[in-house]
Amino acid sequence: MAAWLNRYGGPVAAALLVLIVGGAMLLGWQRWQRDYDVTVEEDGSAVTKVIADRLDGMSDLKVSQLSGTIQATAQDIRGMGLLRSDQVVKMPFTVDYFVNAGRIAAADLQWDAAGRTLIVNAPDVRPAAPNIDESRRTLVRTGGLIVTRRAAEELNRKASIHARDRAAATARSPERMAQARENGRRALARLMAAPLAAAGHGDARVIVTFPPERGDPNRDRWDVTTPINQVLANSKQGR
Repeated sequence: MAAWLNRYGGPVAAALLVLIVGGAMLLGWQRWQRDYDVTVEEDGSAVTKVIADRLDGMSDLKVSQLSGTIQATAQDIRGMGLLRSDQVVKMPFTVDYFVNAGRIAAADLQWDAAGRTLIVNAPDVRPAAPNIDESRRTLVRTGGLIVTRRAAEELNRKASIHARDRAAATARSPERMAQARENGRRALARLMAAPLAAAGHGDARVIVTFPPERGDPNRDRWDVTTPINQVLANSKQGR
């Protein structure tokens, strides 16, 4: 083997290098086509199409949604400071909150037989990336002596970034996260309802805790309270 490597190691290494470089170039070309290449019709007009899609299997449980209207501002300065322009936009946004139920393992479930209580130590609620609906802008106000095409594009880009950052910060605020966790408790209780009822514990309580709350010994404050059989009855009536 050593002799073979000494004799053919150079050509083999060179061939492997060519394959690696070729694969990287192919991946780069595919990404360039996905992100920057414009697909056109026979007459040269651009078409609307799905460039790339992916369907992932997820175990995320949607537990809450924040919605509202956000105002974003942007400023652009060009021409050595002589050309100043600004923009104010208002548009609706939503932020979904999820709990990764697939991460709840047996070690995260504690059954108190005497109190007929199931304690669920769940992973924390996670806000998703904000969804800014720019197609439904209620206000677009652009000001400036001369607003060039490039300046207008930059204003739109900055306004979108500012709106997304502001919506994300609002979604992560302590008040909103607390509300999302409360909704998460109820959602996880509904998720646990069927297996508890099937096990003959329809009158059980469910206490759901999230990581920031683990240090508090008074877990009863997070008691979902509604008996499982009542949860199931309510769900049937709502059908």
